[in-house]
Amino acid sequence: MSDSARRDRYRRIADQIAELLEKTDDPAAHRATAAALLHHKVPGVSWTGFYLLKDGELVVDAYQGPLACLVLEQHVGVCWAAIDRSETVIVDNVHAFPGHIPCDERSRSEIVVPLHDAAGRPIGVLDVDSYRPHHFDQVDGEGYELIVGILENKWNRNKRSD
Repeated sequence: MSDSARRDRYRRIADQIAELLEKTDDPAAHRATAAALLHHKVPGVSWTGFYLLKDGELVVDAYQGPLACLVLEQHVGVCWAAIDRSETVIVDNVHAFPGHIPCDERSRSEIVVPLHDAAGRPIGVLDVDSYRPHHFDQVDGEGYELIVGILENKWNRNKRSD
């Protein structure tokens, strides 16, 4: 599939998520809906979900796929790299990533996009895995960032940044 067609797919998913989010203000429902929609509409993924920062720990939240690690060791692995760097992290081979936390040994590649509050502080991540190496690229990064932006805008609407 061409990059243009993939970008169009992410835009259609984003439009669908934005429409669905209008039905409730509940962030848990938003995360569950986004995880389910992304997991079933993006080919080749094995796990799609969220980890949220709670008392300084990244704790699993809504997801689709095999069982997940419940709590991720602090400042280790791909999810923490996205939090610590405050940027999307794309890993072609997770087994070569220093400190990778293997929740599912079959995973080969991963993309993680940080979530931010209204003040720009990290509050968690969107984490997506694939059993295929080199599965994610810049087009996926832009697509998942688009989805995260919709979630952040919905959650942070009418909130002051301190």
